[in-house]
Amino acid sequence: MKEYLIETFRYNDSTNRKLLSKILQLPDRTEAVRLFSHLINSQYKWMARISKDPAAPQLSWWDPVYAENELEREWARSLDAWLLYISSKTEDELNTEVRFVGYDNGQWAATPKDIALQLNYHSIHHRAQIQTLLRQQGIEPDFVDYIGTKYRRISD
Repeated sequence: MKEYLIETFRYNDSTNRKLLSKILQLPDRTEAVRLFSHLINSQYKWMARISKDPAAPQLSWWDPVYAENELEREWARSLDAWLLYISSKTEDELNTEVRFVGYDNGQWAATPKDIALQLNYHSIHHRAQIQTLLRQQGIEPDFVDYIGTKYRRISD
């Protein structure tokens, strides 16, 4: 599972970086930048939660909305924290519940594995929304299907 999580984060990194280059071509970038910022903030907030950062409950899922020239750097920082975290954990640790303060200030628990999966699936969800925004504004999105990173043409 550990290697799968790392691979999934790397896949999302690659596709989100492609997406970011398209976002910067949009005539109206407002919503796409907001959604991309949300992905970054979600990675920061979940890391703060499982790291027991006392500021975690005050972190927003949606704010800040980063300036366009900050998106790539912030994305990399939020991703690197997760790659480092996962790399430093054993399979058992990734499957052992951690406690955190939830949306209602109550105590909640989940496994780091499930949180990491949530972040990656969540990224796919919002990437699709941004792809729709690209099409609506006349920009053809890149092909970012997972299988496109795996399949290969063979000669006859």
